[in-house]
Amino acid sequence: MLGLNRILSLRTSRVRSCGSPAARLSSRSASCQNSGASSRIYCACLLLLLLVTPRADSSWWYIGALGARVICDNIPGLVNKQRQLCQRHPDIMQAIGEGTKEWIRECQHQFRHHRWNCSTLDRDHTVFGRVLLRSSREAAFVYAISSAGVVYALTRACSQGELKTCNCDPHKRGRASDDRGEFDWGGCSDNINYGIKFAKAFIDAKERTVRDARALMNLHNNRCGRTAVKRFMKLECKCHGVSGSCTLRTCWMAMSDFRKTGDYLRRKYNGAIEVTMNQDGTGFAVANKAFRKATKNDLVYFENSPDYCLQDKSAGSLGTAGRVCNKTSRGTDGCEVMCCGRGYDTTRVKQITKCECKFKWCCAVECKDCEEAVDIHTCKAPKRAEWLDQT
Repeated sequence: MLGLNRILSLRTSRVRSCGSPAARLSSRSASCQNSGASSRIYCACLLLLLLVTPRADSSWWYIGALGARVICDNIPGLVNKQRQLCQRHPDIMQAIGEGTKEWIRECQHQFRHHRWNCSTLDRDHTVFGRVLLRSSREAAFVYAISSAGVVYALTRACSQGELKTCNCDPHKRGRASDDRGEFDWGGCSDNINYGIKFAKAFIDAKERTVRDARALMNLHNNRCGRTAVKRFMKLECKCHGVSGSCTLRTCWMAMSDFRKTGDYLRRKYNGAIEVTMNQDGTGFAVANKAFRKATKNDLVYFENSPDYCLQDKSAGSLGTAGRVCNKTSRGTDGCEVMCCGRGYDTTRVKQITKCECKFKWCCAVECKDCEEAVDIHTCKAPKRAEWLDQT
């Protein structure tokens, strides 16, 4: 368990008085004013219980599991403002649901070779289970990529004319210039500012209902995700003129592929900064004075991650037993790292591949189906005694 000082840094705003937002403690808060030693001890115990109790809320992420059946009253975990936005903008909720599937796939792509691989749980309203209750690097990444995914999905839906409340960017009109000269704004510029504005209003609404360190961490990482999409906006142009001479250009602003945002946030995950709450509870201080301060573009976290080697229900870890590993790699996908030193099993399977391909005139490539034997390596399960220690 974390030391008391560490725990206090994770829930600073809740230490200011025993009269915390928890209604059950309201009748006890007066005892903090008593001079008796027993009252002070009792109050301290209640505070400690509150501080170490994790937030196990459902999330708007569950919208992605509902598909076309998005009914606002059936989405668990929404706060009042989120539910109001959901009821007011059903078309936007559909776009967010499709976007949720996309950013989850991107998260799983980014961590496909790691012990924690962004696994989701079927029919679980929290989507990721208990693993994100810890204020870890993984939680920082998921909040950032989810926020980015909503911005991307809404901006794309605007440009495609799927939303009633927005369309192409209205500010990209007239003439402008770049390093290649002047051009005319035309086509449909992606309305990234609308996507950012709605994503902020919808996603941040829940974090603004509480005042604790985790909420502040989530708000910071949400912002990192939103701005990451805008970072990769690009100018696309079409040339006009004799033989494509490009004497005249019509240009528009477009989002890059979401993979660029995913790659960028993955690098930010690698360089995420461990922080603590500052004294007034409004910002962060770097946990290790030897490291630089966190900027608005850095992901931040409070707690170290578990090693994810073994199944641990309390931590939400699924373990790595049965995961495919690369026998020859020394990276995170290598059997030594992925399997946490437990060893691996090898299974020989047959695969059908295309071979002896030839070009046939005109305009076709013909190939034969060839069968080859391939070795698949999977991590061994832990010994029973070792597994029981974690469950």
